[in-house]
Amino acid sequence: MLARSWSAAIHGVDIKTVEVEVNVTGAGQDTMIQMVGLPDTVVRESRERVWSALYESGFRPPPGRTTINLAPAELRKTGSAFDLAIALGILAAQGIFHAERLSETMLIGELGFDGAIRPTQGALPVAVHAREQGMRSVLVPQANANEAAAGGGIPVFGMRSLSEAVRYFIQPDDFQPTKVDVSQLYRDVYEGIPDYVDVKGQESAKRALTVAAAGSHNLLFLGSPGTGKSMLAKRLPSIMPPLDLDEALEVTKVHSIAGVLDARTSLIVRRPFRSPHHTVSDAGLVGGQAIPRPGELSLAHCGVLFLDELPEFRRNVLEVLRQPLESGEVTLSRATGTFLFPARVMLVAAMNPCPCGYFGSRTRRCQCNPFQINVYRGRISGPLLDRIDMHIEVSPISDTLLTSRRQGEGSASMRAKVAAARAIQRQRFAGTPFRCNADLSGRAMDDFCELSPDCRQTMLNVINDLKLSARAYDRILRVSRTLADLDGSDRITVVHIQEAAGYRLLDRQQW
Repeated sequence: MLARSWSAAIHGVDIKTVEVEVNVTGAGQDTMIQMVGLPDTVVRESRERVWSALYESGFRPPPGRTTINLAPAELRKTGSAFDLAIALGILAAQGIFHAERLSETMLIGELGFDGAIRPTQGALPVAVHAREQGMRSVLVPQANANEAAAGGGIPVFGMRSLSEAVRYFIQPDDFQPTKVDVSQLYRDVYEGIPDYVDVKGQESAKRALTVAAAGSHNLLFLGSPGTGKSMLAKRLPSIMPPLDLDEALEVTKVHSIAGVLDARTSLIVRRPFRSPHHTVSDAGLVGGQAIPRPGELSLAHCGVLFLDELPEFRRNVLEVLRQPLESGEVTLSRATGTFLFPARVMLVAAMNPCPCGYFGSRTRRCQCNPFQINVYRGRISGPLLDRIDMHIEVSPISDTLLTSRRQGEGSASMRAKVAAARAIQRQRFAGTPFRCNADLSGRAMDDFCELSPDCRQTMLNVINDLKLSARAYDRILRVSRTLADLDGSDRITVVHIQEAAGYRLLDRQQW
């Protein structure tokens, strides 16, 4: 007898429908299983997991020859998520329940030898894909039920065991779909994040962070050790607006496929903050392996990628950032196909001015010679620096301020400014592909960043004084537009251009 069930395969960050065909012939006395459809080792090993799960759940595996086909045959199948679909297909082929009931349900889950259904990767994107394919329900492991249900629009049923999944197809009215209160997730979005009120002084750096968060601009901190560069950067999520629902689904999808989604998290609504160590490889940063998985760059999608001690990263690792910072995506080509990963990030980096860290310090003497300083700074290429909108110096605070009480601007006040500026940008860019000022490009910059004659002359002076490239000019213009939004101004003024140019520290020859 022939039965069909439906499952899904992960291809990059895309989901492909997989039809699981099970043909039980019953010919012969010895049990023989043949699996076809380009399965990898993990998928082929599902025969042992499924057979043991059937026995332990009280079912008798079919005698004779059983052939399992995973279609389409040209798509390589990886992972253990097909176990549940294979087991239920076998039982439907044996007549345990009507095979037609499998036709509108998508199934994912790994089986244990005792019949338990274990969690798997990609539950949320599979649920979203099932809805798009017109399925009427999705069966997932109980541990993935909240995650899958957050996609909305399709009933999701969490299953603890193979026996429970079989009972669902025999008595479906006994089961209720999983519900998730998304609004509660948004109410708790800033809970537990460190606050900028904890930072003493550094008000100019806080101003720069407010500007960067308001327009999603890339930012580089420069300063001696202990001035608070990392502390400032790690509090950035406390002033960034939460993800909207579409962005939350995109981000959760990437984290789910990568297998790094917290089991207690059904939907990520807080902007990601990723801080890889400087020993990370280029594959670890942008994604890799034979069947590529998202790297740190994609895990920071719609959020912040923080690179502390920037010159300590290997040169080839930093250079792979150049194209994704412009395009907002990573394209990897392998023998098995081309994989596209989202990578629209706000890059924040921190570095010392020299190897010892005290070049230009007023409190300690630098031990480095000019050659060592040039080599240290030369680890960061000019094209990469050109893609960073703002270069900010973080200076040590005074002893008086250090020993005083904390009374600087807090995250709530900074967040309100960022939210107001983002609201202006949403209204301005309605009906366009742009989400924030950092996305502006091409002809749109002429429309949204129009300059008066005085502003144009000021910009010409800045270009001549700093010897700016065309890319650096565009970035100053975008930052100026954000500064105008923070001031509630419809037009860019000379003051906005001057402040934006002041954030280009590394373009000044005297630094």
